[in-house]
Parts: sequence; structure tokens; C-alpha cells
Amino acid sequence: MASTVTTVFFNQLKAIYPASSSRNGVVSTVPWYIVAAVALSASNKADGVPRVLEHMLNEELPKDAKVEDQMVVARKLREAIFKSGLISGYPKAINSLVALHEATPEPLRETEILRDTNKSLAEYDEKGKIFWTSVYGDTSNNLYDMLYKVYPDLAWFSRTVGYGITYGPMEYLSPLETSYSLVAALIAGDTPQQIAWHLAGAKRCGASSEEVQAVRSIAIEVAKHCGIQWKNPVPEIDL
Repeated sequence: MASTVTTVFFNQLKAIYPASSSRNGVVSTVPWYIVAAVALSASNKADGVPRVLEHMLNEELPKDAKVEDQMVVARKLREAIFKSGLISGYPKAINSLVALHEATPEPLRETEILRDTNKSLAEYDEKGKIFWTSVYGDTSNNLYDMLYKVYPDLAWFSRTVGYGITYGPMEYLSPLETSYSLVAALIAGDTPQQIAWHLAGAKRCGASSEEVQAVRSIAIEVAKHCGIQWKNPVPEIDL
């Protein structure tokens, strides 16, 4: 897989995302590479993930980029794959993070836990409620009630552990980038109901219809490149 994930392919993916969406021209804020890495991971192509980092360091960032700027990119990739693992499955996330770690220059590796291990579950539950509501909007209570009815532990785990502990920290991956990561993992996993929820969620988190459409297209192109075949049509965004 790594040999087929080329600069040409990455440039094609990059071209899909609206150039006007760049935040002040900062390369690391244009999230096509995050979507690509997550889609590779969720498609079980861990060996393609390091190529994303290599491309960003060698082709996208300035040649004289500071270590701090390189670290932003490396950290976003790690966080995106870690967060997406709750959807794609942690065996895939582990394999992808191991491959990424082995290809990461020493100064760009993580050495300490990023999440606040001193927070209580109650505090993480409150954090989870905030992101849960921002993603699901006026459907958030009904969705929680549905999960609770199916299996109360599922509702608690989803909001507290999922949206609180796993997705909730936004210091390194923004709410919108987190939302895009979930969309990419869901598309590669062929789960149309959840794809539809999270395409809408990305818009609630601040994306334009054009940006969400681009994320959807990038995830599809990467998953297709990895050999994913869908049993169900990938939902379109609600314009």
C-alpha cells in the first residue's frame, strides 16, 4: 500500500478540499491530510499512514519549518487516529499508530499523556455532553435516550468515555477536525446511518456544505484506493 500512496495521489486529495478554507494560509489547518490518514487507518492500511506524515513534512510544510510547526502536524495525525479508533476499532488504530511512530522523527514523538488524568468521570461526562450536543444538535437527547433504551451502559460509555475522554480534549485537534475524523472512519467502515449523523454533525461544528462534501469525497477516494467496497450507498450531505 505504501508504494501506491504517492505524492501525486496526495495532491489529488488536497485539490478536492476548498483552497479558500485555508486558515490564514497555515498548512496544518487545511484538514485533507487528517481525513486521508484516518481513512487509511480505518481501511486497515496502516502502512499508508506514515506516508501522510512524510508528505506533510517534505512537501507541504516550508523547508525551514520549525520543530513546533512540524509537531502540530504529527500531533494532529496521532490524535485523529486515536479518536477514530473508537469507530474503526482499536486494533486498526494501534497498527496505524505503531507504523506512524516508527516513521516519526524523534523530536516529533509523544513522550507524555496528553489527556488530563486528574479529571473525574463526572467532569469528563460534562465535557462529553458539550461535544455531544454540538454534534447532534436538537437530536442529541433523543439519540441518548435511544442508546440508553438499547443498553444503558452504551449511552453512558458513548457520551462519557467517547465524547468526554476520547473525543472531548480539543487542544490539539479542533472540534471540526475531530468531526472530520469521525466522518472518515465511518465512511471507510460502511455505516450509512452514522455517516449521515456525522455529516450533519460536521456542519453543526462549523463546516460549510462545500467543506463537508470535500471531506466525504476525500474519505471515499482513499477508502476506494484501499480496496473498500460498499454494500450501502455512502449518504450525501443535506445541503
